[in-house]
Amino acid sequence: MLAVLAGLLLFLIFPALRRHKGRAMFEGKYIAHRGLHGVDGTGGVVPENSLSAFRRAAEKGYAIETDIHVTKDGRVAVFHDDDLNRMCGDARKPEELTLAELKELRLQGTDERIPALEELLAALDGAVPLLIEFKCSDLKTCGALCAAAAGILDNYHGDYAIQSFFPFVLRWYRKHRPGVMRGQLSTGFYRDSFPRKLAGALLFNAFGRPDFVSYDMKNKNNVFFRLCTRLGALPLGWTFKDKAGLENARKRFKGYIFENEETIL
Repeated sequence: MLAVLAGLLLFLIFPALRRHKGRAMFEGKYIAHRGLHGVDGTGGVVPENSLSAFRRAAEKGYAIETDIHVTKDGRVAVFHDDDLNRMCGDARKPEELTLAELKELRLQGTDERIPALEELLAALDGAVPLLIEFKCSDLKTCGALCAAAAGILDNYHGDYAIQSFFPFVLRWYRKHRPGVMRGQLSTGFYRDSFPRKLAGALLFNAFGRPDFVSYDMKNKNNVFFRLCTRLGALPLGWTFKDKAGLENARKRFKGYIFENEETIL
């Protein structure tokens, strides 16, 4: 019985058998979380996930982590939160507005607008690798987001990989774009519901067979995360905000998603 359970665990948690050539994009690299945002040299605000934040990161040679949502009219917007309140002072969700309506908003009171995915790709023009998180919460929305984003990314000449907390996104890419490097986002979920605990244990890997795992650096010693990386998944850590945290977790990860440039200097 123990052998059967061990075999089932390995089946569920096993990452992709392949060793994707795209690992070199992130292995040993620093990845700017939502671009290089914060306060610039003149004291001005550079909002997260803005074109200015992305350009700043690219100018310094950092890979970039970002987030995307599908809009009401089927376009792809670059934005992190589930609603627009924190960044734009609007209680609605990105999925409830068209791209044109999103463009009427401003990020953190600046002149910066929410970019479309096409705008981000044009601004970077392949200069640095992109790590794109797919933000969705149900099968219908995730399917629409995957299809819309893939149609855009198919024409992009730069290096990129996709990741999501939602295993269906990885499953979609495994079926429809198998050549794209894909990653499972997760954290310990120690105090959450049973389904989330399963996600924290990476037991949905059988759906998407990730090439890499992006795991919360605070849960670096999670036994399931360590097992998955031992089985071949590239371990990326998020989100490093100070040098002490980075140095304390460096041995567990091979790519580092960071905020605050002082963290890595």
